[in-house]
Formats: sequence, C-alpha cells, structure tokens
Amino acid sequence: MGGGECRSNDYGAAAYWDARYSSPSPSSTATTGGGGGAFFDWYQAYPALRPLLRARLPASSRVLMLGCGNSLLSEDMVKDGYEEVVNVDISSVVIEQMREKHMDVRDMSLFGDGTFDCVLDKGTLDAMMCGDDAPLGASKMLAEVARILRPGGIYMLITYGCPKERVQLLYQSGSHKKIELYIMPTPGYQLKWSKGVSLAQPIMEEVSLTVDGQLPPDYVLKDPESHFIYICKKPDAANEANSVVANEGETITSK
Repeated sequence: MGGGECRSNDYGAAAYWDARYSSPSPSSTATTGGGGGAFFDWYQAYPALRPLLRARLPASSRVLMLGCGNSLLSEDMVKDGYEEVVNVDISSVVIEQMREKHMDVRDMSLFGDGTFDCVLDKGTLDAMMCGDDAPLGASKMLAEVARILRPGGIYMLITYGCPKERVQLLYQSGSHKKIELYIMPTPGYQLKWSKGVSLAQPIMEEVSLTVDGQLPPDYVLKDPESHFIYICKKPDAANEANSVVANEGETITSK
C-alpha cells in the first residue's frame, strides 16, 4: 500500500489475510517467529513510534491494537512498560498464531462503551478502504472506535492517507472533535537521508492543518511515501455537556 490509495480490493478481505499469514514471510525485513515463520511490521516499528506514544499514553492506559496482524508493536509496548494491550484482527489465522481474539473491526460488540483509553491503528483503516464495502465498512469501523473509546481517549491512526483522503472520514465518525497531524517519512527514506546511519531519533514533524482540515498550501512532502499519523481525541464528558446544537449542522460551544 502506498500513496494513500488502495492498490488491491483484497486488502479488505479476511480470506486475503488468512492466506497471507499462512504463507512464507511477505518481506525480507520480517523478523523470525510469526505467521508463515516471521513477524512483520507495516509502516513503522515501535522504536520510531515510541516518542509519540510515550508522550501521549501513560503506561497504565488500556490500549486496543486494531488489526494487529503479526506485528511486534504490541509485544514491544508491553516490554516497554505498557500494562494492557488487547489485540484484534479480521484474520483468524494470524490471531491463532498470535493467540488472541478473532474479531471483525466493523463490529466490536464484545467491548462495552468507553472501554479503552486508546485505539491504535497501523494500516487497518487503509485495508478497510480497499474492501468491497468501502467506504461504508470504514465508517462502521470508525463508529465502533468512537464508541469503545472513553471520553478524552484517543484514536491514533498511522496511514498512507493524506488529509484530503482521511480527515473528512475521521470527522464523519461524529466523535473525534480534535485532530492533530504528524508526518513521518518511511524508514527507507530516513536511512537514505541519514546516509546509512541509523538515527537516534526518528524524523517526525507536527503539521498544523488548515481550518478546513487540509495541509497548508505551501507544504511539501520530503518523502512522497510519507506516513501520516492522526491523533484524534474524543471529547471528555464536560466538553460534551457544554456543547449545544443550535441548528441542524451547526454546533455552538459555550465558554
């Protein structure tokens, strides 16, 4: 996947992922020991995401890993002190390999309202946008994410989708009132930029969205394949109580 666009409708199907995780390693960058004999991290691994996660999530947070695959992200978070990370995925094959719970992210009725402090999504929304029922399936997933987040909780989305392709969809969930954006070049670009020397700190840039939720008109992506990281905060109970609907489609927030 890349460029924010779907390259295959297969990415949205459970059968595709069952077959993928039953086959040998999908990449030479995979690490021995998971589905098909290897773990594999899409997009970014934990060391690159750690500064942002540590700044936003206390170790006591209850975290849901949406579409865990056979990534090491959950394991690395636990090793780093996170106390509770729950894994779900549409593929029963990879879930059996990871020994957790099989679940379709469009229906997470197993979890009650306000169950999690954070939902982490590293490529799952991108896969949903490739499904036969996209964008309806993606909208259902985001509605479930909003439901299971506690007031004040965050949905952290790591995606190839630029603001033009993702921000409106995120706001349509009806819960995420505040969205922050970080942009991170791919690991390959960062390694090339540093002339083959691993960086002590990954390149991560906070970008202020325009009023209509887009990139500034003069903003230029250094790496065309950059990953976009959206931090969507669900309003807390107090803010929800102070918000009144004046007219259909218009909301006024008291101060």
